[in-house]
Formats: sequence, structure tokens, C-alpha cells
Amino acid sequence: MFTIEQIKSAHSKVKSGADFPAYIGDLKTLGVTQYETFVEDGHTSYFGNDNYSTSSPAGYPPQVISTETDAENFKARLKAHQQGQTDYPTFCNDCAISGIAKWVVSMAAMTCTYYNLAGHEIFAEAIPQ
Repeated sequence: MFTIEQIKSAHSKVKSGADFPAYIGDLKTLGVTQYETFVEDGHTSYFGNDNYSTSSPAGYPPQVISTETDAENFKARLKAHQQGQTDYPTFCNDCAISGIAKWVVSMAAMTCTYYNLAGHEIFAEAIPQ
């Protein structure tokens, strides 16, 4: 079973979106099978085998998620983040402004899927391996 401390240690190596694929590899090694990150306050729920789950506390004060989804702006901000142009707090703020409420990472499918407040899928992408 993995712990939030182990996940924090893996996450401490992430400086920008460019580091995301290596982070996913580290989480897979720990036994994480899926996780959901909530933009409102940055908490994340992690899931593993045998119905194991654990959650991190909020990462920052609550922020308002736009009820209007701007998929094109989000994709542009995501690309900038993946190229190392923004840090994680900036990316989370960009998500909120663009109407992204959460993202779900599936280790089995190696995908990251972004959702709006209504629970509609806005964008899904394959995670480079």
C-alpha cells in the first residue's frame, strides 16, 4: 500500500508539466492505479488494488471554478504547462478560469481526462511513456 508521504516524495520531483510522465511512472511503481485531482482546492484521491484508497488534504485555499467551459483556452494553457512554461499552482488557476473542475489519471489506460463542473469530459490525452 502506498502513502500520501510516498506520493508527496514522487511529486516533489515535478517542476513543470514536462515532468508529468516520469511522475506517473513513479506512481505506478508505488501501486497507484488511478487518481482524481480536484481543482477547487487541489486535493487528490488515489486508488490502488484491492479497493485501497487514500486522499491528500487540500493543497491551497478554495478557488472558484468557472461555470463556463473554455476548452480552447484550456488546451492552450495545458500545452504551455506541458512545455514547462508554468508551474503547478498557475496551471490549477488556469484550469479554474477555463472551467476545468478535475482531472482523472488512469494508469491502466495511460490517459489523463479533464472534466468540467457538470462532469462532462472536456479533453482526454494519452500520457507519454
